Parts: sequence; structure tokens; C-alpha cells
Amino acid sequence: MIVDNQKLQETYFGHKHKTVIKPSRSSMTLNLGEVWAYRELLSMLVWRDVSVRYKQSLVGIGWAIIQPLFTMIIFTIIFGRFAKLPSDGVPYPVFSFCALLPWNYFSRSLGGASDSLVSSANLITKVYFPRLILPLSRVFTGLVDFAISFLVLLAMMVWYRITPTIGLLLLPLLICIAMITALGIGLWLTALNVKYRDIAFVVPFITQFWMFASPVAYSTSIVPQKWQWLYGLNPMAGVIEGFRWALLGKTAPDFAMMLASFVGICVIFITGLIYFKRMERTFADVV
Repeated sequence: MIVDNQKLQETYFGHKHKTVIKPSRSSMTLNLGEVWAYRELLSMLVWRDVSVRYKQSLVGIGWAIIQPLFTMIIFTIIFGRFAKLPSDGVPYPVFSFCALLPWNYFSRSLGGASDSLVSSANLITKVYFPRLILPLSRVFTGLVDFAISFLVLLAMMVWYRITPTIGLLLLPLLICIAMITALGIGLWLTALNVKYRDIAFVVPFITQFWMFASPVAYSTSIVPQKWQWLYGLNPMAGVIEGFRWALLGKTAPDFAMMLASFVGICVIFITGLIYFKRMERTFADVV
């Protein structure tokens, strides 16, 4: 629900202050300042999500390493050894693991963001706060697993004697782009999930299909040049190729593809934010 806080005074038995919460008339009202005012709640939700994920777990944060590591081993055997897909001169284990980092972060953040409103129904119906904080907290939560897996990648780079390029300085920007992509799509899905609960069944299928439509197990060099820009409409294609370029010294990605990816990301995020804000006023009633 989109709200504006307005303090009114009533004069009866003295002066009393009331806070009236009402829907905003415009879906374009973002109220980002209000999100910043609730930053402590955001940090608490992130800490809650991280602690709940690994609570009463035998392996604990080790799951952040096990999943991408075993996926990398399978990809190396099937796509690297059997299918012999090109890895642009980089050892295939590092080549695939470098792509799995942004992809796993994206898929986990997307899954968490798409379920953030429904899973917090009790909180939404009882307390007011900017609803944008819920999907935003899931996106920040994924950074913990990303940081742990990133240390494993650095160890693999040392083992294979791979020196990152000057593009490493752009890595924070690439991470931000992955965050915006996950948040933009997550805003669409979580708003739809409030009304149509079968969205929860669609999200795993989307992420599974999307992974094979992204250059995780293969290089974009196998895509014909004339289709590179069209392939770049997949937002994660530019992010993954950017990671490989920044960390592994891979040939610079096709900038036409990167531009197409960036445009796609902007469109997804802006439209997702608008749709989320438009539907926000009905969340507490429907959820």
C-alpha cells in the first residue's frame, strides 16, 4: 500500500496528534526517502533472513560453497569434457564458476524477492512500513552467499594462476547491475504473487530455463555475431560476460550486447517499480 504520512491536530480535550495513513494518488510516487528512514528495519530483516537460512544446519554457511562447487563440477564434466564447449582460453572450472557467482546470486535473490510479500503476510497486515523494504531485504541477503563464494573463486584463480585485469574496478558496478536486475523482476513477481499464488510455482521454472538461456555453461562466442545484440536482451548475459572479463582477463564483451542488456535491465526495473507501487495499496487487503 502506498501511503503518505500526515500529522493532523484535533482540538478536543486539548491538542492531540494523529498520524493518518492514506493511499497515494499517484503510482509514480516512490517515497525513497521513507525507505531510507526505515533502513534499520531493512538491516534487521536482512539479518533475520541470513540467520533463519542457516539456523539448525549441520553445514551452515558451507551451503554457499557446496551448491556452486558441485554445479561447477557437473558443468565441467558434461559441458567442458564431453561436449567440449569453448571456454575462451580459460580453464573450464574457473570459467563456469565465475559465471555461477552472479547467476546464483541472481536466482536466489529473485526467488526470495518474489515470495517476500506472501511470506511476510502477518507483518504486512499489522504494521505499516514501506513495502519495498521486503523484496529489497531479500536482494541484500543474497550478498552474504555471494561474498563467501567469491572467496572460493579467488582461491581457484590463485590455483590456476589467473590474474584479474583492470576491469576488476568495475566489479562493484556489475554487482549493482545484478542486484537491480533481480530486484526489478522480483518486484513484478512478488506483486503478482500476492494476487496469483501460482506464481510461486512458475518462478523455479523461469530460473531453470533462464540459466540455460544465459552464458553460464558456455561462452557467448558460440552465438552468431548478427544475433549478439538480440541475445544481449537477456540482462544476465551482459552481467555474466562482464564478470568473466573483469576477473579472468577474458576478451572484452561485445559492447552492443552489453548496451542491449543495460537497456533491458532499465526497462525491467522501472516498469517493475511502477507496477509494484501501483499495486502496493491493495497488498494488505489481498495478502
